[in-house]
Amino acid sequence: MTNADVPPLGDLEIAALEDIWRFGTSDAKTVYSRVGRSRAITLNTVQSALERLFRKQILHREKVSHAYEYSAKLTRQELIGQLVESTVRRVAGPQSDVLISAFADLAARADDDQLTRLEEMIARRRTELDES
Repeated sequence: MTNADVPPLGDLEIAALEDIWRFGTSDAKTVYSRVGRSRAITLNTVQSALERLFRKQILHREKVSHAYEYSAKLTRQELIGQLVESTVRRVAGPQSDVLISAFADLAARADDDQLTRLEEMIARRRTELDES
């Protein structure tokens, strides 16, 4: 899957993914007990959401005994990065100036702590690029 191919996620998919990020590898029954019951949905609905996340290449799965166990294939940061890049490519196309301008406008509305962290991240990325 390339970054441009990240499909959108539904609310239940996000909840299931959040659960796996928080608690680690889990089978559908376990995710259902933590996510599905409070939503008054069925185990089959949770199983379908996990299957969709697997097909979207966001989760790994392994057959253990009679059930699949699911684990995160992507970290939260990796997924967010791919979703942002995918969305920007669909909306802005190849016009990187549009993205940079929109990002600069967003950064201008941030507080001082966020701007300081952003500056540190940019400096770190520049150092990494120079070293490679």
